[in-house]
Amino acid sequence: MAKKDILLLAGDGIGPEIMEEAKKIISWFNKNKKLEIEISEELAGGISYDENGTPLTDQVLYKAMDSDAVLLGAVGGPKWDNLEFSKKPERALLRLRKEMRLFANLRPAICFSELVSASSLKAEIISDLDILIVRELTGGIYFGEPRGIEPIENGERKGVNTHTYTTKEIKRVAKVAFDLALKRNKKVTSADKSNVMEAGQLWKEEVQALYDENKAYKEIELSHMLADNCAMQLVRNPKQFDVIVTDNLFGDMLSDEAAMLTGSLGMLPSASLSEKDKNGRIRSMYEPCHGSAPDIAGKGIANPIAMILSFAMALKYSLNFDKESELLESAIKLVLKDGLRTADIMEDGKKNVSTSDMGDAIVAKLELQK
Repeated sequence: MAKKDILLLAGDGIGPEIMEEAKKIISWFNKNKKLEIEISEELAGGISYDENGTPLTDQVLYKAMDSDAVLLGAVGGPKWDNLEFSKKPERALLRLRKEMRLFANLRPAICFSELVSASSLKAEIISDLDILIVRELTGGIYFGEPRGIEPIENGERKGVNTHTYTTKEIKRVAKVAFDLALKRNKKVTSADKSNVMEAGQLWKEEVQALYDENKAYKEIELSHMLADNCAMQLVRNPKQFDVIVTDNLFGDMLSDEAAMLTGSLGMLPSASLSEKDKNGRIRSMYEPCHGSAPDIAGKGIANPIAMILSFAMALKYSLNFDKESELLESAIKLVLKDGLRTADIMEDGKKNVSTSDMGDAIVAKLELQK
């Protein structure tokens, strides 16, 4: 079996704590399934700024680009809030996405049956929920030029950001959504603001054009929905959706909203993927949907499941270990069925466990299934 290289970027806040639990899982698979995953660890985010004066060194970037996959914990925190924009921890994340050309962000919103009561919505609305949001990640208003803050007359200032998309940028992420839908429930909803934004009108037209041009997609049901209506429908009737494809800005907001349908951001992973290069290789980065949560860092109470599920996504999308990915997901479900809960998903009658205990329990379930 060919050796696989994974770069671990634990980052800030709870990042190092949850990454330790992911390392336990990787170690188990290496020992028991002979996967030959080699890990290396580097700094990114605020901790990198403290050590190197930059949130991401060139050396770490090059290492990320040469890895089979990157696992990222979380970056940021109030300690670095007053840094100039280019030095903020979050710039590490944006630079990795840009330089690795990670244009497609996959965010599943799955409600585990064991956690239905953790959601703020009624059980019948979110039970068996399984949505996949495909977010364009390297275009739009987060990267468009011109951008910046500039002085204007009367002592005031003006902030400028540019929302821009091209046909290629839209069609390549739409293709990812359609291809994934073919393996799911064959339904794609494209969310935009075509009623007020020219870039949104182009988005709608190009998604429709790709659908019309490809006979393979004819069995897919495609619909277009305004992004604000999509936000409302996610709360009203989320099970109407299968795959949602949208731009960078709306994807950022809609995926966080969809995540909370399940009860906790601590449960949800994400994958960011590039196009295949000439050798058929895809660059990739996997990370939890939650942030660095500096208020609970160091307390041993963070939920590591989203980090561990991010590794499960890496097994599936980058390392081609589908069975192992399913095994890991099954172990997590068994732990939840046993009633183990971290603080963020704690319920009456369940057992409150630490970050480390949750990781150990998942390893124990893997042992039972091997």
